[in-house]
Amino acid sequence: MSSRNIPSSDVKPSPKPDIVNVHTLSMFVANKPGVLGRVCAVFSRRGFNIDSLVVSQGRDPRYSRMTVGISGHPEGLSQIILQCRKLIDVIHCYEHTDRDSVVKEMVLIKLLVGADHRTEVLQIVEHFNGKTVDLQEQSMIVMISGNSDKVDAAVNLLAKFEIIETVRTGKVVMARGTTET
Repeated sequence: MSSRNIPSSDVKPSPKPDIVNVHTLSMFVANKPGVLGRVCAVFSRRGFNIDSLVVSQGRDPRYSRMTVGISGHPEGLSQIILQCRKLIDVIHCYEHTDRDSVVKEMVLIKLLVGADHRTEVLQIVEHFNGKTVDLQEQSMIVMISGNSDKVDAAVNLLAKFEIIETVRTGKVVMARGTTET
């Protein structure tokens, strides 16, 4: 089998529409089964799409931190936050902006690239302060982290090579200063 016939689960992305109503919510919730489903139902009922979702256990294993990237009409956002706060297993729910918090995400990109284009790929990865995490004779996996625009830009520049697959985390957020997230 030729190395060019590697099946891919990724397709070349179509251009992204300009999404202006993007919001990042941070929730502190009880670490119990069913909490995620109840939270997602609130977004669905209000017509908000979940663009990214990260859930991880907190320092205290009884609680988890949820970071939800959503898009939808801003007039319904305050209602969603209020409804999430009313859920029995939600301790708190806040919207975060770039001004009051640090928001990051990470992408792993697997590329089909031989020695002839490897230097160019490595220069792009270095420009974005990325790292090579796997290097094979005909492929490589690179890791790039940063804000969503930076990650998007890196993926777009690397798209001129053959991308076999991408795996992208959702946003993670932390409030700036001494404010609790």
